[in-house]
Amino acid sequence: MKINSHPYLKIALKGIAIVLLIIFSNLYLQWCQNNLSVELALKFAFSWHTAKFFLACGVLLLVYGVFASLAGSVLIGGIFYSVVIGILGYANHTKMVYRQEPIYPDDLKMVTQFDLLRTMIGNGAFFLAILFALVAIGAIGWSIYRSRKLNRRLQVMRGAVLVVCSLGLVYVSHFNDSNNLLRKAYNQTALWIPYSQKMNYYNTGFIGGFLYNLRVDAMTKPEGYSKEAIQAIADTYNAQAAEKNQDRESEAPNIVYVMSESFSDPSHLNGLSITGDPLKDYYHVADQTISGKMLSQNYGGGTANIEFEALTGFAMGLLNPQMTTPYTMLVPKLTQLPSLVSFLEQSGYTATAIHPYDTSMYKRKDVYGVMGFEQFIDQDTMTYTDKIENNPYISDEAAYKEVLALLENDQQPQFVHLVTMQTHMPYAGKYDTLNYQASGPGNMASLENYLQDISYSSTALKNFVAELEQLDRRTLVVFWGDHLPGIYADEIKDQNETAALHETEFLMVDSQGNFAPEDVPVTSPFYFAPNLLEASDQPTSGFYQLLLALQDELPAFELGQYYQEGQWQTTLALDKEAQEIYDAYNLIQYDVLQGEQYSLTTGLFD
Repeated sequence: MKINSHPYLKIALKGIAIVLLIIFSNLYLQWCQNNLSVELALKFAFSWHTAKFFLACGVLLLVYGVFASLAGSVLIGGIFYSVVIGILGYANHTKMVYRQEPIYPDDLKMVTQFDLLRTMIGNGAFFLAILFALVAIGAIGWSIYRSRKLNRRLQVMRGAVLVVCSLGLVYVSHFNDSNNLLRKAYNQTALWIPYSQKMNYYNTGFIGGFLYNLRVDAMTKPEGYSKEAIQAIADTYNAQAAEKNQDRESEAPNIVYVMSESFSDPSHLNGLSITGDPLKDYYHVADQTISGKMLSQNYGGGTANIEFEALTGFAMGLLNPQMTTPYTMLVPKLTQLPSLVSFLEQSGYTATAIHPYDTSMYKRKDVYGVMGFEQFIDQDTMTYTDKIENNPYISDEAAYKEVLALLENDQQPQFVHLVTMQTHMPYAGKYDTLNYQASGPGNMASLENYLQDISYSSTALKNFVAELEQLDRRTLVVFWGDHLPGIYADEIKDQNETAALHETEFLMVDSQGNFAPEDVPVTSPFYFAPNLLEASDQPTSGFYQLLLALQDELPAFELGQYYQEGQWQTTLALDKEAQEIYDAYNLIQYDVLQGEQYSLTTGLFD
């Protein structure tokens, strides 16, 4: 008997092939998640977390079902599915290597950022992925065209599979609903670790971790939340602000925020030996003003989250851990979001954001609109776009020229927010001339190019500050690095405490030299605005008074990292008075980001 002559045998073989494809694709995702370890992937699937592995297989089967039914072909659907899973797994492995965190659902929105993806993974891998994707898209398009010739019975079956699988995925997308059956099935064996998504994915599998980070509320409703409670907080801190503002005249200096991509001092890390001083020019400025360390939420990435904290004064550490990127998951849904932008605009400031890259990164165009920026200048609308040697990104020097061009228009005070790109990864091959050497475990070529990068960045900053001194209007600058670069070997990371891998440099400078030198052990970016207003004797708000009160008790914090009494703690322990301030801040943040926004009518942010 010929195999092809027996329809039931053909169906059985196709079924077996589909099951094997789903199992192997899930193993592949685990392999990518577990640093390309076959042993760990197999143990996860068939020893440690078997139930969760096969629940994930069920989800993947729904995904495959959609592709196969659309294509009208088991084979072509399988090819398209394999390419999608292949690229997803590779992307997850790459992100784990460079940023020590997995792919989140919201990361998929960056799939069209071709220039960034190409520079991050290299031309070879990028063009290979594009080739596979084009072949898969072409194949499924061709298959859909051919599927018109399928007989009526197969068309009905195809439609039924598409509907069932699509509805199944819609149901799966509500994974975080309390009554979701898939979530309940996971809960029987899953140990969710919200404070560490890296461990969360390891413990529950790639699919489990991915589902855990689907749509979710920004924050959990705090105990005691009410309109009356918000009003009471506003009354307390508005009174403090009003008292301070009696003695403050609004001279309205320019204010410039500079979030410098991956800017940090590698010499602070154990396990490295560096020849030369790449940050000499930075410290020339920093040692004469307010400067120190800033606690970054992330290592190797998470730029938008640090920017969110610095502009809004709200802490990522209070958000639901599944709210991984507020810029893309939360802010575009809001109609109002109080920030330094809205506060300054009440005093007649114009607000401009500058990012020497694509406007769609992290939905910045939408986010800046919600915050109230009047214009957004990007790589396509900048006047100054010079680059250094082989660096694919616009230089910091060019970006500062763009800022200066704005500030020379002295008709009214300006707030300019610059997010630089020069020091963005990848680093190897950026520069032919390397003036600094490094030794230690890992990729020293990348590190030495990074040293050259931050040296150029330091010099550009020093020159920028000098140029500001020539302006007629006083100008205040806050400069900080968003996070460390994700280039350090595991051996280096193992020799350093968690805090050391999350501390970058920051400074505040006054073009008129009115800031006395001050060494700040560590701060958080959500404290920048109130501290800048305090140091420069500018009018403040009730919300900024609340932040200053919190800073007195808790100088820096993120989830699982709390700086108290000169020491880092993994858990938060506050006395009664400090707890009341912390709870008040939590209530206000919830009110604005998740609640009824009662505080927006109390004058707290005015």
